[in-house]
Amino acid sequence: MGRLRQKGKAGAAKAYMTRSQAIKKLQCSLADFRRLCILKGIFPREPKNKKRANKGSSAPTTFYYAKDIAYIAHEPVLKKLREHKAFAKRLSRALGRGEWSSAKSLEENKPVYRLDHIIKERYPTFIDAVRDIDDALCMIFLFASLPSTSRVPPSLIENCARLAAEWQLYIMHTRSLRKVFFSIKGVYYQAEVMDQTVTWLVPYQFTQNIPPDVDVRVMLTFLELYQTLLGFVFFKLYTDVGLVYPPPLDMKKDEGAAGLGAFSLQDANRATLQLSIKEVDVNGKTISSRDVRQTIKSIAASGSAPTDDDALVNATVDTDADVADEDFVPHPSKSDNKDAQVLPTLNALATLPRPTSADLFAPYTFWISRETSRGIFEFLVRSFGGRIGWPASSGSGSPFEEDDESITHVIIDRPVVDRPEETPEQRERRMRRKYIQPQWIADCINAGKILLEEPYGQGKPLPPHLSPFADHADAYNPTTVSRSEDAEMAEADSDEESEANDLGDDTAEPEADKPEAPVAKVTLEDVADPAVLRAAELAAEAAGLDYGTFEKDITKLQKRAKNKANAGATEGQEEGDMNKMLMSNKQRKLYEKMKYGQRKRAAEREKLEERKRTLDKAKKRKEKT
Repeated sequence: MGRLRQKGKAGAAKAYMTRSQAIKKLQCSLADFRRLCILKGIFPREPKNKKRANKGSSAPTTFYYAKDIAYIAHEPVLKKLREHKAFAKRLSRALGRGEWSSAKSLEENKPVYRLDHIIKERYPTFIDAVRDIDDALCMIFLFASLPSTSRVPPSLIENCARLAAEWQLYIMHTRSLRKVFFSIKGVYYQAEVMDQTVTWLVPYQFTQNIPPDVDVRVMLTFLELYQTLLGFVFFKLYTDVGLVYPPPLDMKKDEGAAGLGAFSLQDANRATLQLSIKEVDVNGKTISSRDVRQTIKSIAASGSAPTDDDALVNATVDTDADVADEDFVPHPSKSDNKDAQVLPTLNALATLPRPTSADLFAPYTFWISRETSRGIFEFLVRSFGGRIGWPASSGSGSPFEEDDESITHVIIDRPVVDRPEETPEQRERRMRRKYIQPQWIADCINAGKILLEEPYGQGKPLPPHLSPFADHADAYNPTTVSRSEDAEMAEADSDEESEANDLGDDTAEPEADKPEAPVAKVTLEDVADPAVLRAAELAAEAAGLDYGTFEKDITKLQKRAKNKANAGATEGQEEGDMNKMLMSNKQRKLYEKMKYGQRKRAAEREKLEERKRTLDKAKKRKEKT
């Protein structure tokens, strides 16, 4: 006899737990439970049978895995949250009784939790963390542009702005940016970091407001996790390329709105060497960093061998060089006779050739006009090796002035105006430079080459700004000619040809060179194309064929093509239905979802093409009038 199972003690009823049961088991508030779920990456689950999971009840509720709740129960952050709840009660009691010394002591010993262990749990390898920083970057850049309120303190916004600047500095230093797109929401960027594609969104620098229906507490919990994650990731990225983290910030430049120019990137090896040799004892003699610098200068000037006083400095430098040049030593396996694989070192990866587009703007120098967003284009130009300057109204720290002779391009976003008071020198300088609209920068980056500046000139209508992220086959591209447009163009050409024939083109072909019957040229595939039918009709008229005979032949071809299409569609549908019958339930749902996405993209493409045709027709009517 099998083992008896009690109702509600096994199966889905035991594997799942409602939110109320989870809160009761953890003995915490709903807000703390939400915070724990966000930090630990636990989300609600959907059981196959809700009634069984809810022990017979059909009331709508939220379910979690019982194992996930047991996993949270051992979390150190939960313990800290309980301690904080007790601390809040004690502090409130001390303030109510007027015990200021006790309140001050409680405030100094306030319980604080850290999220370092959670980052290590959720991201066991560094590549996992890099792969998951897209949402973190979007959240950081969003909060960096928000105004400070009672719910969002200024220190939080300042920290987000610092993290955003550190990420941009790293991308500019490593030339990792690949794509950019100006959208209504903001600017989309895409970079390749550690062979991982990272895409993030940066809002425009407008005055932002927090909507009242947004739960800021939930967003702040995500932001708390993302700040810790990005701190770990940035430290690793900076140290791998030999930079000091965090990069030093010049407060005077920052107060002058220098932006990214307020940060300075420093070599980590040089900074470590300077810190490690401030003052040392060598053979009973005290040597300071000043003595070391003077000795190095004297050695460089004379070219003599180092003395005993320089032993420590040379040993330090040699050690750093040995570490930097360390290679993997292959060890043969005892069980496998194959040769051991030689792994590349960090120096070997650093010496790999960069893509040609990484130095796209290196030969050029740009100047930003005051109506152009400085933060966006400074990041774009410097990420591809270009030099850029800006007027004093856009902030301090410009490396050159507007009258610099090395400026080759001016990024301007205003209409062309007359300049009656322009001097000959200013006119000559303006003629040497190329005035382009901001879209030229993004289109050059996405194309991977320098485009012609003439279509993007000042005051000219811009070409379509296409998204570089629509890389699937059915993506809409307004620069390509659709089938219907091609048919209209072919029909227009045939009309022009018939008009030319009607005007008296007497150069007729001899009888021996006459082509075959026009209907024979029309295949079953082209019978639905109006341009082909129009051309065949004109050819039949030129050949003297009766229109009734021509129409009968075309009708026969259309019927044959329709029957062939119906047979093919029926055969394809029967084959698709047969394949769906052999699929599992999960595969069939996935297949139907894929087909739904294809139909949706096709409908969207057709809608955009119809809108383009309408605009083109309106434009042609306007040109005729």
